[in-house]
Amino acid sequence: MAVATPHSTLTSNLSENIAIMAKKTKKKDGPVLDTIKTVVYALLIAGLIRTLLFQPFWIPSGSMKSTLLIGDFLFVNKFAYGYSYASCPTMFGTDFCGFAKGKENRLFGSDPERGDVVVFKHPVHGADFIKRVIGLPGDRIQMIESILYINGAAVETVADGIFTELREPQGSQRGDPNCSNNAAVGQTCEKNRFTETLPNGTSYSVLDIRATGADNTREFVVPEGHFFFMGDNRDNSVDSRYVPNRAGQPGVGFVPRENIIGRADRVMFSSAGNMIIAFWTWRSDRYFKAIN
Repeated sequence: MAVATPHSTLTSNLSENIAIMAKKTKKKDGPVLDTIKTVVYALLIAGLIRTLLFQPFWIPSGSMKSTLLIGDFLFVNKFAYGYSYASCPTMFGTDFCGFAKGKENRLFGSDPERGDVVVFKHPVHGADFIKRVIGLPGDRIQMIESILYINGAAVETVADGIFTELREPQGSQRGDPNCSNNAAVGQTCEKNRFTETLPNGTSYSVLDIRATGADNTREFVVPEGHFFFMGDNRDNSVDSRYVPNRAGQPGVGFVPRENIIGRADRVMFSSAGNMIIAFWTWRSDRYFKAIN
């Protein structure tokens, strides 16, 4: 004899079946959705960190030797000087903060100190450069017989031996280093090294290869809201001593405050090869090395 099933029992069974099906569906789709969410969150966090906190930077040239070597990998401290249009990364050829270009004030802004090693956007073509701050707004900067003068006073410069490296193709650009001793490929390349001490007490090494036109310059007066940058490898650095012109002459000139990206504080690791991922070429003495 058939027994009629109460309505409450049918409802209960239907609810249980729906719950079971939902659970199965969640099991099937959950890991995929979770993976997508994880990737999206990771990208958002990475983008936020890169925009607001730190930006990775790989040294491609020798303009900052011996402080920074070709192949050094570091993170740029963006919050050291606050934020401007230059703080946003440029991706896929798009400058996401271009709308803020030309604004005089930086959000949470502070100026770099003389002697800081800073990454900035080139005032003309916008490429990222890394140099040392030499002149602040209002300073008078000049080179006379390879000696740096700030506001009419010679900066203390003391001989500090010879910087040596092997003359061979370096980094991804595979360029040979310039040498004082005209070393052949495969031989030891030498450069005269000096310790320079700025008026605020900041000391660092500079290299001198040979006499060049940039060893004797006119006096540069740094405009308000701008900074004067130089590379530590003085005879192999395109910096503020060279002013770009319409003929396409390479140079940097004065750098506006808004073009500053951040301060370079520490080398994380360094690759002596032509690829950053070639871990077997990493220099063992440059892990987490402080930048002076």
